[in-house]
Amino acid sequence: MLAESFRPFNSSAISERAPISPAQYQQYYQQSVQDPAAFWGEHGKIVDWIKPYTQVKNTSFAPGNISIRWFEDGTLNLAANCLDRHLATRGDQTAIIWEGDDPDQSKHVTYKQLHHDVCQFANVLKGLGVKKGDVVAIYMPMVPEAAVAMLACARIGRCTR
Repeated sequence: MLAESFRPFNSSAISERAPISPAQYQQYYQQSVQDPAAFWGEHGKIVDWIKPYTQVKNTSFAPGNISIRWFEDGTLNLAANCLDRHLATRGDQTAIIWEGDDPDQSKHVTYKQLHHDVCQFANVLKGLGVKKGDVVAIYMPMVPEAAVAMLACARIGRCTR
């Protein structure tokens, strides 16, 4: 029976490893609700921007014209933020842990290796003539190479489906 197999997790073990305390979380939450522009403006500095934003949010809740836009005048690259900015300090650390259906099948990919593979595949895509505005369809199983393909598309500014 399901109820008999249920084991509650040890929340104190999770709390000890959490990057913020419950009190800090509540403080962040209150800041995000009371002054979202200031809160997200500060947190927007965590990522690297190609063109920094000057306006954090642009919202309209007018009837028939609901619009919510964040950092709309800024430009960033997802792949650069996921990989490049970590190379100097975390290059040899694991970026992806993959485990297959077979328990003996696993793979650890470092930031450096992932960066290399992403750049290599991005160049393959460019060599195939994939250009701005093209949509790339990725149909792959959940393997590290799927992340490589998605990040390669992001690196060269292509949409994925």
